[in-house]
Amino acid sequence: MRETDVKQRAFAMPLTSPAYPPGPYRFVDREYLIITYRTDPAKLRAVVPEPLEIDQREALVKYEFIRMPDSNGFGDYTESGQVIPVSFRGRKGGYTHCMFLNDEGPIAGGRELWGFPKKLAQPTLRTEIDTLIGTLDYGPLRVATGTMGYKHREADLAKVKATFSEPNFLLKIIPHVDGSPRVCELVQYHLEDIMLKGAWTGPAALALTPHALAPVAELPVLEIVSAIHIRADLTLGLGTVVHDYLHQPARGSMRAGERALVF
Repeated sequence: MRETDVKQRAFAMPLTSPAYPPGPYRFVDREYLIITYRTDPAKLRAVVPEPLEIDQREALVKYEFIRMPDSNGFGDYTESGQVIPVSFRGRKGGYTHCMFLNDEGPIAGGRELWGFPKKLAQPTLRTEIDTLIGTLDYGPLRVATGTMGYKHREADLAKVKATFSEPNFLLKIIPHVDGSPRVCELVQYHLEDIMLKGAWTGPAALALTPHALAPVAELPVLEIVSAIHIRADLTLGLGTVVHDYLHQPARGSMRAGERALVF
């Protein structure tokens, strides 16, 4: 294979059989169960990287179960994880803290393209009689269970779409061949071409169990704030780098007579 062929074909690994195709990535009939809860503000601050900021007075986390039965290039899979409401330079958005899913393609693509913090696990989202149920198993152990009354009240679609249109943030990390960080960036992306098909609220509960490798319980549930069930079609937009940790000064690191430190 010639060098020019490598350059032309290089998109993802492996070179001759990439784990995922080029985008755009369109999702049809995407279904969400999102349970918003209050947690310990000190523990929340410890996991959100600067320059992102949290609201210390609210200390909210959104626990998400997402069913994706029809997605371009990725197929049929389910996802679960935690998204933290943040602000960046005055703009409100969400920081994805952790994600667990059951499909190799979006794990590889999500990590390599955007920096999604994805790991392999077994989430589910289903309706059982009058209850919407989300679960997350890591290996044989159940680490998260979310429940919500099925379609008790219709939600305000305009407010839901406004939230979906907010920016989303990720910490993208790619190591060098010697193990040192080669890429360490704060990435921003948006959901695009959003078509809401319905949204509902209802009573909800969430239980998180400690696990060494799926530490969702490290942001403990202190109080359930709200829950929402959403169905939508949308496109996952590609990202932009908004902060480079390796080439920009760390906030608060300058002292008199010292050079700027980076992290």
